[in-house]
Formats: sequence, structure tokens, C-alpha cells
Amino acid sequence: MTAVWTAERLLFEPAVPHEDAIATIFAFPNEYTIGITSLGYQVVWATLAMRPDLQVSRLFTDGHDPLPQQPELLGLSLSWELDYVNVLTLLESLDLPIWSRDRSAPAPLIFGGGPVLTANPEPFADFFDVILLGDGELLLGDFIDAYKAVRHADRATQLRHLAQVPGVYVPSLYAVTYHSADGEIQAIAPLDSDLPTQVQKQTYRGNTLSTSTVVTEKAAWENIYMVEVVRSCPEMCRFCLASYLTLPFRTPSLEASLIPAIDRGLQVTDRLGLLGASVTQHPEFTDLLTHLNRPQYDHVRLSIASVRTNTVTQHLAETLVKHDSRSITIAVESGSDRLRQIVNKKLQNDEIVEAAIHAKAGGLSSLKLYGMVGIPGEEPEDIEATVAMMRSLKRAAPGLRLTLGCSTFVPKAHTPFQWFGVNRQAEKRLKSLQKHLRPQGMEFRPESYNWSVIQALISRGDRRIAPLLERVRHYGDSLGSYRRAFKDLRGTLPDLDFYVHDHWRTDQVLPWQHIQGPLPVATLEKHLDSATALFPSAAISETRDAIAP
Repeated sequence: MTAVWTAERLLFEPAVPHEDAIATIFAFPNEYTIGITSLGYQVVWATLAMRPDLQVSRLFTDGHDPLPQQPELLGLSLSWELDYVNVLTLLESLDLPIWSRDRSAPAPLIFGGGPVLTANPEPFADFFDVILLGDGELLLGDFIDAYKAVRHADRATQLRHLAQVPGVYVPSLYAVTYHSADGEIQAIAPLDSDLPTQVQKQTYRGNTLSTSTVVTEKAAWENIYMVEVVRSCPEMCRFCLASYLTLPFRTPSLEASLIPAIDRGLQVTDRLGLLGASVTQHPEFTDLLTHLNRPQYDHVRLSIASVRTNTVTQHLAETLVKHDSRSITIAVESGSDRLRQIVNKKLQNDEIVEAAIHAKAGGLSSLKLYGMVGIPGEEPEDIEATVAMMRSLKRAAPGLRLTLGCSTFVPKAHTPFQWFGVNRQAEKRLKSLQKHLRPQGMEFRPESYNWSVIQALISRGDRRIAPLLERVRHYGDSLGSYRRAFKDLRGTLPDLDFYVHDHWRTDQVLPWQHIQGPLPVATLEKHLDSATALFPSAAISETRDAIAP
């Protein structure tokens, strides 16, 4: 990997480790080109590497720094569910047991973090000794300092001490009981009274957000310097993990934070990426565009993450074209105004049409839209409304290349729609959209329905699916492999439908019941009630019967 490391341009100064520095490996369970493009991985690596009390080595599936003989800590950042396969493979490559119960000194403590583990750590709980729930800005320092206090203690003492740190979850210290081996969860409780009954996800509330700590031509986004413009999203679409899990919405100051960060990055590259769930809703976004339109930035290539539809102006489109972008991406979810009301998407069809007109007028050649099928409360006529919306866009902005990327609704923890299952009609509805849109000259990119089923299984899974995940990786990552593994393990866990398709009652013990997210469950239930009140009348009573206590 020497050629890879020499291509890196660091935007931080690594510390010189002390003689007794803690030997630490920080891993990303995928290839280097993918891992180094993760802003979260970059920031955590730099934070660790700037501590003189740590000796940090990096590890990817295709290469690594020189690794210590006996690491004390091994951290993994998990941002995609199916990367769990690579987590297990990396542990085995280091001759470490994959099950936390089988590890003892001198094996390192295995800790993990990232959005997948923060949302619902339970499917992976038995693979990790420690899981960090929430924002690294708060967690990392407290975790390392707490470990140093018990560095030379036995493993049990270490884990009990770490479990007292806010946001640090030690799965082995919490017992899960079930009504039956293949039934619902009965309770989740700490083993001792001195442990917190709920582990609180930690939320960084500062107004300085993340920026790239390394720029390299070997990244998946070559030579890009990334700036986090916003964190979370004020829209709070009721299915959206990126909004609900990361509340509150935070925006850094333009003058005090964003501009200095951008200027720092553009000293080493000419490619800038503005990141966030709703970038254009930064209150000073127009001023940011004005700043980037100055002559000294004419050479900069600009990329912007998905933007709110009603913020797509001709000025924004012209700025993107000036900076070598040819397309813009908006999330519309559906062409049905009623369905968007259900999910709390504050958007009307005429605003989508206006965005297309502005995109074309500003010189963009392509408009990419994100949609979804299987949204709770969806009816066949809502699919027809999406087709009609796409046709109206084509009429309003002729010549603008239209692409609709479409996924299947997947329930996510800590959102108001966590109690809903995957709609069994979703695959048929994806095919219907494809049938009607492609002959119209519009590109349709459906996400795999089978992958959505697997994602839902992991999103709603409890600890009983860990043996299933370990088994599946030997069968191959296909839906058929998961069904085969469920058959092998029948009687030891509920069936696939329980996790994926069933609606869950609001009084049911959820796998993540002991993890406290940004909003209390009572608030999520109120948001759920607001959504179901807009369901078609025939579906309201049926749905409420399914989820009611």
C-alpha cells in the first residue's frame, strides 16, 4: 500500500506517539478507495492519530499500515449493513475470535461506531466488546480516557468501567429475554443495578462540523475535499433515519467555520464536495454560493449532495454549471401529494416542476430524482401519480435528461415508521414504474427489492440474527442464502416475515428499546398517529389494529 499512502495529502499533523502509547488499529470493513472516501472514517482516524497517547494503524480489506503485534484496541467504522461480512473477515485475518464471548486477554477490545451501529447495534452486538453510540466529537475522547484509567485491569473490570461512560454500550452487560425462542422480546435489562437501563446516544451540538482530513487521488471521489455544511435535516420525513437519528439540525457559521474550512481544503485540491442531508437549507447557503462564485474559485469543481427541491434556483444551477457539474439531485419520494403528506414531505408537484425548469434554465443537462415505493399508506394510484409527475417534468423541461432512482421503504429504528413492515407489493410496483417510464425516454434505476428485504432484516434485527449473519456469509449474500439460513436455524429465532414484513405493535419491546435516541418514543408515536390519520379510510382501521397495543 506504499503507493497509496504516498498519494495522500494530510490536512492535520499526526502526533508523535509516546513510548507507552496504546497500540490501536482503526479499520474500515471495505477497500481503501471506499473507506478513505468516508468523511466519518477520515475524521475519527485523524482524531485518534493526533493523540500522542495512541499509536494508530489503519486497516482496510485490501491493505494496511504496519500493524502492531499486540494491539490493545481495534476500532471499526460501519456505515453499510452488509459490510458486517468484512468485519468478520478482518477479525479472522488477525486471528481474533469473531464472538466477543470467546475473546480474552491479550486480545484487543473490539469497539465499533458509525450510523449502522448507532441506529440498531443488536444484530452485531455479539461481535463487538464495545459500541459507541452517536457523534465521535463527544465519544472518542471520553472513551479513550476511560480506557486509560483501567488499561491494566482485567477485561471484566475494563468493560464495566467503560459502560459507565455516556454513549458507550457494552452489549455483554445487558441481558435479552424472549417470550419464546422464536417469539417476541420480553425484556432488555442491564445485568447489574449500577449500569444505566438506557444508553443515551451522544449528540454533538457545536457549530463547527466535519471536514476532510486527507485528500487523495486514490479515493472513490478522486481528490475531493469534503465539507459538512449541515448535520441532520429539519424536514423530518417520517421514514428518514438521517433526520431523526441525528437531530437536532445543526449549521456551522459561514464566516467563522465554512469559509475558513473551504479555503484550507482548496489549498491542496480543486475539487470541493458540500455534504449534508439538506445542504441548501443552511441559512447562509445563498451567501456561500456568492462566495464560491468569486473569480479565485473559477477553477474549482463543485459537487453538492441531495438538495431540497424548492431550493433549486436558476442561480444554483448556473453556479453548478460554472463549477463543472452537469446534474443535480432532489428527493421527491413520490408523485402523490397525499403520500408526501403522510411522510411529512413538505413539497408540492408544482415545486418539483419549477425545480426542473430552473435546472434547465441554469444550464444543467440532467435532473436526478429519488423516489420510494411501499411507503406506508401507499395505494396503486400513488404509483400512477409518480408516472404522471415524471411526464409533466418532461413536458415542462424538454431536453433535460430525467432519472428516477427508486428504493423500497425500509423501516428504520428511532423513526415514526419503525413499527411498519416492508410492503409485499413493492417489487411489483417497482416493475410497474419501470414499464411506464422507460418507454417515455426516462431513465429508471430501481434499487434491488431483495436487498431492501435484507436491509429491513438487519435494520429491525435482534441478537438472535447474529448466528444467521455468520452462517449466511458462507452461503453468499443473496436473499436465497438468508432464507436457507432461516431454515437451518428454525426454532431458534422468528421467521423472516416477522422481522421484515410484519407491522409491530407500539407496546412491543423493540430490539433497540434500551438505546435512547434523540426523541422519546412517545413523540415518535405522536408523529406516527399524524401519518396514519392521512391513510385511506379503509386502511386506517386495519393499520391501527396491527400496531395498536
